Amino acid sequence: MRTFRNDYSEGAAPAILRALVETNAEQTPGYTEDSHCAHARELIREAVGRDDVAVEFCVGGTSANIVGVTGMLHDWEGVICTPDAHIATHETGAVAACGRTVLPTADEDGFLSPEEAERVWARQTSCGRHMTRPALVYISDTTELGGVWSRSAFDAVCDWARARGLGVFVDGARLGSALTSDGNDLSLEHVAARASAFTLGGTKNGMLFGEAMVIADPRLRHAFPYLVKERGGLIAKGRLVGVQYEAALSGGLYWKLAAHANECACALRDGLVGLGYKPYLAGSSNQQFFVFTNDMAQRLERAVGCETWCDLDRGHKVVRFVCSWATTHGDVDELLAYVGSLS
Repeated sequence: MRTFRNDYSEGAAPAILRALVETNAEQTPGYTEDSHCAHARELIREAVGRDDVAVEFCVGGTSANIVGVTGMLHDWEGVICTPDAHIATHETGAVAACGRTVLPTADEDGFLSPEEAERVWARQTSCGRHMTRPALVYISDTTELGGVWSRSAFDAVCDWARARGLGVFVDGARLGSALTSDGNDLSLEHVAARASAFTLGGTKNGMLFGEAMVIADPRLRHAFPYLVKERGGLIAKGRLVGVQYEAALSGGLYWKLAAHANECACALRDGLVGLGYKPYLAGSSNQQFFVFTNDMAQRLERAVGCETWCDLDRGHKVVRFVCSWATTHGDVDELLAYVGSLS
């Protein structure tokens, strides 16, 4: 069976790979200073509906988060996020290693709430110069738990941040999945209108590698070219990222790939529910989380590479299944048949 471990196990979507092959012999300037990257920047500005933003490229998600977050903070400032946020968990303390403080809330569902952000703000500003001062909020769409931000919830966080004078950074490694999911009412243009900076992920949506960052914040616009080099995220063969975004944004391929991954994930969700299994959190993105007994979780992990996300209690675990652009409905049917045989 094919694995459901993540959405970057495969290489690149065929159309993107063809574009790389077709341009392979070209000789261009390096470091994203080529015509392909220039065109990709134009396509992204058109897609977000703003011609006043900078568009830059990073090699991967951790690099983008490091540059984006640290570029909007002074040494004495910190970033508010949920406790499960990528910058607080799966990035090996990368932001902290750059001298910036991560300030987690107590939100448990993956969504940063204005109430928890306010609690952290109040605590951190209660002693003046003696505490790290929050200056930025970090959210991801989709969330680490596969949740999709509604426009009202997104606006509530942005409104809170604006009232306190904080910036907003959106980790969009899976933004394609979020914006094409069932019931989503948040648009790319609205994200661009409200966020200080955000990423439009490529690695997890059919590209070999690469993330695009859309930057409205003037501090980050100035700092990015220097920080991306200093932090090791500048790609010498930068045109390879530009070519991929050119191909992905032509004819809506980027959104078609994301929608397909969501469709397969939702078919898997509905099938597991039909077999009597319980979702951990309801969602319509390409990440699905389900509760299984410890024994079932181990069997599934061995069979299809899905990850045990956390221990729910002594006898049950939360298991994550991820679909990608390359997942087929046949793959989903095969997995469901396997689960059914174990039930």
